[in-house]
Amino acid sequence: MDALSTDELAQAERELYSHFLSYIKSMALKCAVDLAIPDAIHRHGGAATLPDIVAAVGIHPSKLPQVRRLMNVLTLSGIFVSNSTIAGDAVVYELTRSSRLLVTGGDDGDESKAASHSLLLKFLVSPTNVSTFFAMSTWFTGGDGDIGAAKSSFFALTHGVDRWEKNSKDGNDNDLFNVAMVADTRITMEIFLREAGADVMRGVGTLVDVGGRHGQAAKAIAAAFPDVKCTVMDLPHVVSQAPADETVEFVAGDMFEHIPPADVLLLKSILHCWEDDDCIKILRRCKEAISAEGPGGKLIIMDVIMGSGQLGKVTKETLALFDLYMMCINGVKRDEQRWRKIFFEAGFSGYKLVAMLGLRSVIERA
Repeated sequence: MDALSTDELAQAERELYSHFLSYIKSMALKCAVDLAIPDAIHRHGGAATLPDIVAAVGIHPSKLPQVRRLMNVLTLSGIFVSNSTIAGDAVVYELTRSSRLLVTGGDDGDESKAASHSLLLKFLVSPTNVSTFFAMSTWFTGGDGDIGAAKSSFFALTHGVDRWEKNSKDGNDNDLFNVAMVADTRITMEIFLREAGADVMRGVGTLVDVGGRHGQAAKAIAAAFPDVKCTVMDLPHVVSQAPADETVEFVAGDMFEHIPPADVLLLKSILHCWEDDDCIKILRRCKEAISAEGPGGKLIIMDVIMGSGQLGKVTKETLALFDLYMMCINGVKRDEQRWRKIFFEAGFSGYKLVAMLGLRSVIERA
C-alpha cells in the first residue's frame, strides 16, 4: 500500500469498485426488460421522457426519481442515450442499437415470437444461472474426489444435477432455456442467411439440425429454401415439447449414438457445451451420417473460434466472459488449434472458416 501514491490509491479504489458493482449493470438491465422499458420507448416513437416511460410501463408516479436512477445507470452503460434537445428541459431517452435488440416487437406482447434478446437476458440473469457462480471457488478448491463424479461442474455442485438433467426435470427452467435459445437463434440465423446461406445451401436437398431443440434454425432455413427437407433431432423430452410445424420434421434421438444421414448436418452452438472427448464422439457420429450420403455431405458448425479475426476490447472481454460462463457446465470455447485437434481426432482432414457471424463463426468440415 505504501508503494502507491495517493492518486494511484484513489484510482485503484475506483477501478475495484467498478468491478465489485458490475453485476448491478446486469440486474438493472434485467429490471428494465422486466418492466418493458425498451418496448415503451419503442412504442413512443423511439424517444420518451421519464414521465412517458413511467406511465407506459405502469409504475406509480411517486417512483419516478428511482426510475431516473435506473435509467442513469443504463445510459452510462450505453444501453440508452439521453438528451434534452427534443423536449426542452426534460431529459429524453432513446434506444441504441443494443437496446433495439431488447424490443420484443410483437404487437400482441408475446416475446417468444420476436427476434429479441430480451428472453436470452432473462435466462442468463436468472436465479438458476446467477446462483451457480457462487460455487465457483468451492469447485476450484474441492477437486473431483470431494465433489464426486455426478457433481463435476459447479452448476452440478450448486443444483445437484447437470444442466441437461435439470432441464429435463424442471419444466419452468426448461421452458426459460428453450425460449431463450429460440430468440438467440432467430438473430443468428438472420445474419447467417444474409451472409452465408446461399453458398452453404447451394444444391442441398436434405438437412438435419443436430441438437436443434425447437427447430428455429431449421425453420429459418426451410423458409428461405423451401426445396430443402429439414429435420430436427434432439432428445425425446425436448422434441416432445416442440410446437408443431409443417415445414420441419422432429425426430427424437441421441447425438452420441446415431445421427440421421443428410446432405447437410447443422450443429449450432452445440459443441461448446461439451468437453473435447465428447465433441469428438459427436463429430464421429456426424462423419458416419454424411458419409452415408456420399462425398457431397456437408457438416456446418456455428460456434465461436476464440481469438479469430481482428477483435476489439469489448469482443475479447465478451468472449472471455462467455468462455467462463460455459465452464460452469464443463463447456468450453475453443481457439483454432483446439478446433483443428478435435476435427483431426474425429477423422476429418480439417475445417475451413466460411463466415463470421458476430461472436460466432460458420465452420465447414474439410
